[in-house]
Amino acid sequence: MSRIAKATISALFCTALGVLPAAAQTKHYTFGYDQPHTTGYGVAGDMFNAKLMELSKGTMTIDQFPGAQLGQEPQLLEKIRTGDVDFVIVSTANSATVAPESGMLSVHYIFKNEGHMIKALANPALTDAVGAMFAEKVKGAHVLGMATLGLRYLYGKKPVHGLVDIKGEKVRVQATATEDAIFPAYGAQTVHMPFGSVYTSLQTGVVNFAENGLNVYLANKHYEVAPVISMTEHEANCSVMWVSDKVWNSLTPEAQGWVQAAAREVSTKEPALALQLEHESKAKLIKLGVTVVDDVRKDEFINIAKPMQDSIAKGLGPNAEKILAVVRASE
Repeated sequence: MSRIAKATISALFCTALGVLPAAAQTKHYTFGYDQPHTTGYGVAGDMFNAKLMELSKGTMTIDQFPGAQLGQEPQLLEKIRTGDVDFVIVSTANSATVAPESGMLSVHYIFKNEGHMIKALANPALTDAVGAMFAEKVKGAHVLGMATLGLRYLYGKKPVHGLVDIKGEKVRVQATATEDAIFPAYGAQTVHMPFGSVYTSLQTGVVNFAENGLNVYLANKHYEVAPVISMTEHEANCSVMWVSDKVWNSLTPEAQGWVQAAAREVSTKEPALALQLEHESKAKLIKLGVTVVDDVRKDEFINIAKPMQDSIAKGLGPNAEKILAVVRASE
């Protein structure tokens, strides 16, 4: 009997007994985010999947849906809570739409530099504080861990050297109360819109500036319509990894441990790799002819933002105050 015939008989025998080949026993889960796979979100997705496959011995894997294939972040937040998506990564700023205290991580200059941000995101106390905050406000999903896309910078058609350069200008910001408090304190006007509308709005002049990380700016080709990026480093691009309760409650305690360990891998290792992408993106942007403004007078912005940090935290509530305390202690 040929090897092919033997394999066919073996497969039929296994099917008759209700036993499927190992590959067919792998459970696939959806994993959505709104940025291209070439960004830190893709790094997080790949890292999470590799660790999950390792720990589960190939019985659990994710199928990634980057580039807002499953919706922009507000839609992903809705779908994770209804169980229509299994895992998502969403910015803490956009997560403020379901828990306003999440906006604390968007307060300007609470992270002093890249190293401080890496330490804070890897600190289990921050994940615990963020998770506890969302547990009070959000039903249907819960937090697994933290990730980042680096720091955020202002970009438009002209440079930003100091406060005077954004006075009266329209800046697209994420829809958080913290952004709406701080940017006007700089003298700018805030404009809210979905991320997918930013390119056209910069092109047509609906907004004069937007702000995001270097890799996001590069991957989404925003440099085509906003060829000047100023290194303000005003805010961290923090993100939260969520799992739907529908999936979580379906897992055995052992499988839950695998998922949590895979998320922990992301929190501890993804930030450094995301920042590496940021540095590589800066070099690519310079080669493309983008003007990168390094001589920003950040102290002008810090002098306004820093005194606002505690008052904003107090206004948001005890969870925000706890998050701020953990961030500061992580320096």
